Amino acid sequence: MNTIYNFPVMTAEEAAELVPDGAKIALGGFTPAGSPKAVPEAIALRAQELHAQGKSYKLDVLTGASVSSSIDDKLAAADAVRWRAPYQTSRLMRQSINADKVEFVDMHLSEISQMVDYGFLGEIDVAVIEASAIDNRGRVCLTTGIGCAPTFARRAKKVIIELNSYHSPRLAEITDIAFIKPPPNRYPIPIYHPLDKIGIGHVEIPPERIAAIVETNRPDEVGAFGDCGEVATRIAANFVQFMLNEIAAGRVPRNFLPLQSGVGNINNAVLKALGDNEDFPAFCMFSEVLQDSAVELMERERITGVSASSLTIMPETLQHVYNNFDYFSHRIVLRPQELSNNPELVRRLGVIALNVALEMDIYGNVNSTHLFGSSIMNGIGGSGDFERNSYLSVFMSPSTAKNGAISAIVPMCTHVDHSEHSVKVIVTEHGVADLRGLSPRSKAETIINNCAAPEYRDYLMRYITSSRGGHIGQHLDNAFELHLNYLKSGKMLP
Repeated sequence: MNTIYNFPVMTAEEAAELVPDGAKIALGGFTPAGSPKAVPEAIALRAQELHAQGKSYKLDVLTGASVSSSIDDKLAAADAVRWRAPYQTSRLMRQSINADKVEFVDMHLSEISQMVDYGFLGEIDVAVIEASAIDNRGRVCLTTGIGCAPTFARRAKKVIIELNSYHSPRLAEITDIAFIKPPPNRYPIPIYHPLDKIGIGHVEIPPERIAAIVETNRPDEVGAFGDCGEVATRIAANFVQFMLNEIAAGRVPRNFLPLQSGVGNINNAVLKALGDNEDFPAFCMFSEVLQDSAVELMERERITGVSASSLTIMPETLQHVYNNFDYFSHRIVLRPQELSNNPELVRRLGVIALNVALEMDIYGNVNSTHLFGSSIMNGIGGSGDFERNSYLSVFMSPSTAKNGAISAIVPMCTHVDHSEHSVKVIVTEHGVADLRGLSPRSKAETIINNCAAPEYRDYLMRYITSSRGGHIGQHLDNAFELHLNYLKSGKMLP
């Protein structure tokens, strides 16, 4: 058998045989960035072969966030997963979860490391981690997604390393690996600016626990987002004008505050609008992911620096970063998600949190995860980590979906991920609802008048004016009338 520094070198298929039926497996990476690729695919193929022989093969799969959709798709198609956490973006995995074939646990991403460290999720049998370099002491340089890989590598009984030569070992220069002490001995985390570093550029794994190295040369499976579109552009314009007003009023500093932005067309549109508006100051980001639009804005010096847990950027953009690493290495820090999403740091730095909602009710509650209260989309991800602890929590959404058949503004959310107590601002293409300091009735009127689609405003206003009183006016007999209408007729309005 070939070796690298006395560690056994295996094919992906050979490494997959190290993962027994019933094992809990942890996959590194954060989004498709840094996700292991070859070994999970080989595991899916092995599951299919064993099932064809009438043998059992199912795993519990833990990740830091999502992984490459194709990996979750292949594992789901192979019926190789019994339990999955904490987040996913795969169509086939989502179908398996909603069909009750896979047990899914939706969790705040900042909590995963602690839950693993203290045994809340049981023991990890095998961790699969992607690396750009390794030495004979088991010091591993991760690739583009840090996520929970440091914790998984520290706690797993066995570690399989996918050594991916596609990625630059210089990623260690922007990596900041540090662990939080266990309670009650925790000290303040000494990060006072998004680009502060407090750790080291590699993960240390006891050599005896490195079970295999699988050599690969594969890019991350990060696809391009679609065109921003008119609705997303209008949402972005509304947000930018709101923030300019906040700066003018002195409620936000003139040099702005660190920004957290989720992924997707709306968030890309917001970043573009901020970068293009010369009245807006250059700003930094303290976020989960760094996406393509942020790379461009860093080169234009509209973004001064980014702290994140992953480089979720297309391969051609990543190669551009590698080719200009001397420039970017001083402007990017990649951290474990226990730090990138840490509530203490979000609150200290005064992060402005921008996330997208599925639906929002007239009292300011937000549903980020479930269609009609039942079917999971992706999961809460890190939105709750930032929303609950931010200086200003902003949720954005188009006011309607399905050509107007569905309203994003409803009397009562069918599922609540973010409560009215934490949601401060709602933005749609029609306007902005600033909910700070408003009573429930005032919140409802502001959301309806400023953010709801015009064709839904009369219905929503009648709901609150005819309520049965109380602090929050609700009709329990028809709070979900719009949803029931859609399920019956394909449109919400009667």
